[in-house]
Amino acid sequence: MKAAVLQGLGRAPRCEEFAEPTAGANEALVRVRAASLKSVDRQLASGAHYASPKEFPVVCGTDGVGTLEDGTRVFFGGARRPFGAMAERTVVPEAFCFPVPAELSDELAAALPNPGVSAWLTLTQRAKVAAGETVLILGATGVTGQLAVQIAKLLGAKRVIGAGRNARALARLRELGADATIQLEAETGISSGFASTNPETLALVEAFRREAGEEGFDVVVDYLWGKPTEALLVALTKSEFAVVKKETRLVQVGESAGATISLPAAVLRSTALTITGTAGIPSREILADAMQQVLARGAKGELKIETERWALADIKNGWMRPAESGRRIVVMV
Repeated sequence: MKAAVLQGLGRAPRCEEFAEPTAGANEALVRVRAASLKSVDRQLASGAHYASPKEFPVVCGTDGVGTLEDGTRVFFGGARRPFGAMAERTVVPEAFCFPVPAELSDELAAALPNPGVSAWLTLTQRAKVAAGETVLILGATGVTGQLAVQIAKLLGAKRVIGAGRNARALARLRELGADATIQLEAETGISSGFASTNPETLALVEAFRREAGEEGFDVVVDYLWGKPTEALLVALTKSEFAVVKKETRLVQVGESAGATISLPAAVLRSTALTITGTAGIPSREILADAMQQVLARGAKGELKIETERWALADIKNGWMRPAESGRRIVVMV
C-alpha cells in the first residue's frame, strides 16, 4: 500500500510502499480517506516530542477519517506503530473509532475533531463556561482558537473576545461569532517588575482593560502564554483595594508565545484569579461525548474550519509547507 513513510527523525516523509496492516484483538482495520497534518505530527517526526518514534521506517499521521470493513465511516486515532493515519490503510483500537455524520465531508471530518474536541473539553471541563459569561481567547487566530471562539458562543457566552496576531484570521473571527478582537503585535515585551517597555505593550494592556470593562473576564483560554499573558496580567492587576465582583478563571493550554511568564505576587493578591491547566486526557465517556458534540455541530454548520488539501502522493511538499494561520492541512488519500 502507499503511505507517508518516515525513514528517520528530522526528515520529511515520502510517499512509498509500506506493508499492509493486520488487525489484532480489539483492533479495527481502516481504509483511510483523509488525515489531518498537525503540529504534533511534525513534532513527532522531528524528534521534539516525548513520544517520537525510536524505530524506522514508520508511517506518519495520528488521526483521520476512513471506512471500516463493514463500510461504516469513522473518525479514528491511535494507530498502532509502525502504522499511521497517512496511508491507504491503517489499524487502530476499536475504542478509538467514532461514527461520522453523513453531512460532513471527508476533508472536514478529518480536520475538525482534533482541535474541536480540544477546545470543547477546555471550555466545558476546565473553564466550565456558563451562559452569560465573558470569555477571552488568547491565540484566537489559530485553528483551535477559532473553534474555541465558536464553541464559547454555542455554550451561551454573552461576550467573546479574540486576541491574535494574524490580521486575516483576526478579521474572520467576527464572522465566527467574536464580539470584539484584539490585535497582538509580533514584539510584545514586558520588563522585570511588569513595567511596560514599548508603546505596543502599553496599547495591548489598555486593550485588555477596555474589553474587560467594569465586570472583567469570567474565563480566559490561553493558547499563547509568554509576553501576551504578562500584558493581560498587568491589565488585571488592581492598583488599589477594591470589592471583588467575580473570579477570573484562566486555563493555560498552549505556549506558542513563550514557555514561561513572570508572575508577581501582587497579581494574585489584588484580583480573584485562578490559573489551571488542561489536566491530561479525560475519561472515555467524556471524550466520546465531546467527539459526538463536535461532529454533530460540524455537520449542522455550527462549527467551521478552513482547510488546505494535499494529495498523499505529494506528502513531502505538503509536509514542508506550513498551512496559513487558521487553516488545517488535510492529506487526501
